[in-house]
Amino acid sequence: MSVTAAKGFTAAGIAAGIKENGNPDLALVVNTGPRRAAAGVFTSNRVKAAPVVWSQQVLADGELTAVVLNSGGANACTGPQGFQDTHATAEKVAEVLSAQGTDVGAGEIAVASTGLIGILLPMDKLLPGVEKAAAELSEHGGEKAAIAIKTTDTVHKTSVVTKDGPGGGWTVGGMAKGAGMLAPGLATMLVVLTTDADVDSAGLDSALRGATRVTFDRVDSDGCMSTNDTVLLLASGSSGVTPEQDAFTAAVREVCDDLARQLIGDAEGASKDIRIEVINAATEDDAVEVGRSIARNNLLKCAIHGEDPNWGRVLSAIGTTAAAFEPDELNVAINGVWVCKNGSVGEDRDLVDMRYREVTVTADLAAGTESAVIWANDLTADYVHENSAYSS
Repeated sequence: MSVTAAKGFTAAGIAAGIKENGNPDLALVVNTGPRRAAAGVFTSNRVKAAPVVWSQQVLADGELTAVVLNSGGANACTGPQGFQDTHATAEKVAEVLSAQGTDVGAGEIAVASTGLIGILLPMDKLLPGVEKAAAELSEHGGEKAAIAIKTTDTVHKTSVVTKDGPGGGWTVGGMAKGAGMLAPGLATMLVVLTTDADVDSAGLDSALRGATRVTFDRVDSDGCMSTNDTVLLLASGSSGVTPEQDAFTAAVREVCDDLARQLIGDAEGASKDIRIEVINAATEDDAVEVGRSIARNNLLKCAIHGEDPNWGRVLSAIGTTAAAFEPDELNVAINGVWVCKNGSVGEDRDLVDMRYREVTVTADLAAGTESAVIWANDLTADYVHENSAYSS
């Protein structure tokens, strides 16, 4: 049930005609309260889409009543008109929700878009689509909403975690889209998370940033960063339960981790999911830097696609970083076989079995006790074809 698994939320997903193929392309998620706390994390790209700029502004007071999302157009690099269209979208959502009896202004509506950069949205289709979506809002509309935000995704992505505590049960649910441009600083992703826990905006912000840092920010498909990345967390408080902050953060992280794995599993053209674990680093930052360098090494990604345990490419990637290590103390394992020991030849590479979807690369820096995990995928001819045939 995705974003409607938590009590106090309704959602809808419809085809507004934004996509030429007629597929669903507009989603609406509404928080029916009683609390309307919210937090958000956005792209760190300096080129930001109009919906990102708008949503950052409306989140300043830590409250949201609804999120409207469209696929089929990013509304990025569209100038003043693009921002006006975002404002008009929020105004329309506020208008139709108010007509349904929810007193709300445009400043309580977040907007998110995904799709082709540099083209204005067809507002003559989007605005009537808002009315249609509002008419179909339902406590069971979460899956349809998740389907409506897909672009090059082959599957829609949802996750739900329910917890029991001394005061009763509460839930965190979420939906995500994303299949390419997955890189640190989030990805070309739209994510909406919801909870019926009674948590204020400060608690939501802390939990979301803590979860994002070790989930979405550690997914690196192709080293490219989007202009539209948006991750929102909304709380209705309708369970009446205020969980301990650590327990709440853990639940949010669990949902984010699940969604992040689904994103990398659906990466454009991928045939392998690569789990890169950097161990025994001097600092966590070193571990992350090394993991990202390995994830972005196209030669290694090609080798893994060809099921070649080419550990020399791992060492080459490590060597481009500023992390603390001694070259003759580095160790590398691929699927548990230590093919490199002390910066040189290790176990027989023919022992590495790479037939299966998931491949694990372990890089031991022998410089400390810190570690980090980065998820990536292989580089395939299908990825090149998809990104040459599809404008993005």
